[in-house]
Amino acid sequence: MSNTDPDLRANGLRLAYDNRVVVEDLDLTIPPGRITAIVGANACGKSTLLRALARLLTPRQGAVQLDGRALHAIPTRELAQRLGILPQSPVAPEGLTVADLVTRGRSPHQTWWRQWSRADEQAVHAALAATGMTALADRPVDELSGGQRQRAWIAMAVAQGTSVLLLDEPTTYLDLAHQVDVLDLITDLNRLENRTIVMVLHDLNQACRYADHLVAMKSGRITAQGAPSEVVTAEIIEDVFDLRCQVSADPVSGTPLIIPIGRHHHLTRTPL
Repeated sequence: MSNTDPDLRANGLRLAYDNRVVVEDLDLTIPPGRITAIVGANACGKSTLLRALARLLTPRQGAVQLDGRALHAIPTRELAQRLGILPQSPVAPEGLTVADLVTRGRSPHQTWWRQWSRADEQAVHAALAATGMTALADRPVDELSGGQRQRAWIAMAVAQGTSVLLLDEPTTYLDLAHQVDVLDLITDLNRLENRTIVMVLHDLNQACRYADHLVAMKSGRITAQGAPSEVVTAEIIEDVFDLRCQVSADPVSGTPLIIPIGRHHHLTRTPL
């Protein structure tokens, strides 16, 4: 990884699929060395924005820049050495082992004149150890549990050695224990290795607990951004999610805790 903090930003983005505009006139600067969570209601443009940050979607207008260079101007191999993307629910080829999957993370660092090296071997071993997957290295990915499978994919991204890691809903389809496990692992990558993390999350309370910086989106635009304590208010949650709630302090982390108020829960019930 680079010793300098990456400067990832978007300016004047318009993102669309065919004639359907999803994101309009969006500006965003990702805080380097921090964990950023992008939140918002379904179809608000979260994953579309992440795809643009990963150069998987070409903007109709505006540009995404990494260290002052437009992403489309950076050679693919160079970009893959600096920016990693873990899409939602990735699928490994049948029978591929964990070790083989993690090894694929090193492909951006290889050329016809620079084949597999000791540095690649060390990176794979370090990635397996960092994600707790060493003991499962010889297991086929498709035989793992959901949580183990997600760890294997994160290990591949770790082996890639990028200073920026983009994650699209990394906890989808995982039970609560595995969600916390994966988010703890992502936090380790940030705190111990100074990786800049950007992730799309559905669970607001998890976003508040694990992210340093929140980006709240609505209808393809950024409604609010900043530290969770600044962004998460009852008014903003109602505006962004059309959800009435109360916001209190998480008794474990001290971060904002959103307590939804449904139509049938507007009154405090007397305990039985």
